[in-house]
Amino acid sequence: VPPWGTAASKASLAMPKKAATRRQYSGINVLILWASVIEHGFPGQSWLTFRQALALGGNVRKGEHGTTVVYADRFVPDDERKRARETGEDAQAIPFLKRFTVFNAAQCEGLPEDVTIVAPPPLPGLIEPKVEALIKATGIDFRIGGNRAFYVPAHDYVQVPPPQAYFEPINWHRTALHELGHATGHASRLNRDFSGSFGTKKYAFEELIAEMNAAFCCASLGITPTVRHADYIGSWLEVLREDNRAI
Repeated sequence: VPPWGTAASKASLAMPKKAATRRQYSGINVLILWASVIEHGFPGQSWLTFRQALALGGNVRKGEHGTTVVYADRFVPDDERKRARETGEDAQAIPFLKRFTVFNAAQCEGLPEDVTIVAPPPLPGLIEPKVEALIKATGIDFRIGGNRAFYVPAHDYVQVPPPQAYFEPINWHRTALHELGHATGHASRLNRDFSGSFGTKKYAFEELIAEMNAAFCCASLGITPTVRHADYIGSWLEVLREDNRAI
């Protein structure tokens, strides 16, 4: 069971946000900042740079160490734009990666109250309607029944057992989101490679994608995510050890 949102961390279950704009972080930064919250026991998921803390009237406390996040994008240099115009060819974009150091709001002082306040987790009664609304919004053929949870790429539908079949009904939501994560790879969507059979690296990679999708969605909706099987973790570790860019 991942420690996100459990006793390993004091923070409420949520996606990390930029304190100044309330925008959510995405991609690998989510995992980086969750890990930092867990490691240091921060009480919230709000982050900001040293300069942003000053701009908000506060400051980072002396002796605090920040967490490195990244920003990746592409740009086209002026010389390349000129060359493309002269030759009629397409301009070639250059990828870049920037690193930023951010601090949790708990590492700062003098910040406005609306930045430092930790929102309470959603009431249990509000969770399931949010998941139902998300499932409906995807437009994916979603079926409830049987005794197995799976996604069928050939016919593009998801099926999961009914909630009452689970020892912990909350896990129905995590399972549903995991299978919907697989459905994002359909040819009409992200067009991922589903050719890997059970036990292969391709299969492990796809399972890693689906489980991270479920974790991100659960955190966004206030549901404690859990990993299904310990043997999955072993295969994921194999993927990650062989390719440090897998995530």
